Amino acid sequence: MRYFIDISYFGKNYHGWQIQENAITIQEVIDKSLSTILKSEIKTLGSGRTDTGVHAISQIAHFDYNDNLGDNFLYKINSLLPRDISINSINKVRDNVSARFDAISREYIYKIHTKKSPFLTDFSFFYPKEINVVLLNKACEIIKNFKDLQSFSKVKTDVNNYNCTLSYAALEEENNSYLFRITSNRFLRGMVRVIMGTLFEINENKIQIDSLEEIINKKDRKHAGPSAPAHGLYLQNVLYEADVYI
Repeated sequence: MRYFIDISYFGKNYHGWQIQENAITIQEVIDKSLSTILKSEIKTLGSGRTDTGVHAISQIAHFDYNDNLGDNFLYKINSLLPRDISINSINKVRDNVSARFDAISREYIYKIHTKKSPFLTDFSFFYPKEINVVLLNKACEIIKNFKDLQSFSKVKTDVNNYNCTLSYAALEEENNSYLFRITSNRFLRGMVRVIMGTLFEINENKIQIDSLEEIINKKDRKHAGPSAPAHGLYLQNVLYEADVYI
């Protein structure tokens, strides 16, 4: 049987989602905890990678286990997991469904605060400058017009193409804080942080908005802005067709 798990995590103490040698990752901790509870070797597959320090409100992963999970499984697994990782729900899915390849959209958010706060330090990026929301949303509309977003991808990435279909990208203002929200069928490695860093450069007139189309058309990472810090970024939501669930 195949199961989907919905996971939240605070990424500060981990080297991203995917298992690595000589580094502690979210996937490693979850796999070990599942294997302990189920007394069987469990390997998960996530909907996608998140980088070192990036958080998740809702990351989806699947695993196979040929039995029922038993009573109070959610309570048991959360009791074993560290305080900065939680499993929110577990659902049976069809045996051929992949958390990675069957996702139809993914949404990330990037949190920004402009008034210093010790309570937001690890959860939002402190940006003590005035933000021109109108200007940056014009930039978002330009980015949405393109599919090949290689300029916003990390280099040396093993992908067949750099095409993404963005359905939403905008900066939303909330009191002294801002939320950048972006939804796409897929994301390239480091893409949201590079887009966010480019928007910051546009806000500070280090990159002119009139040159944004040219930057994208060059398909060269070095022409875009720097990567924004990881601690402001969250994987917010991953969507699937309703018929994947049993």
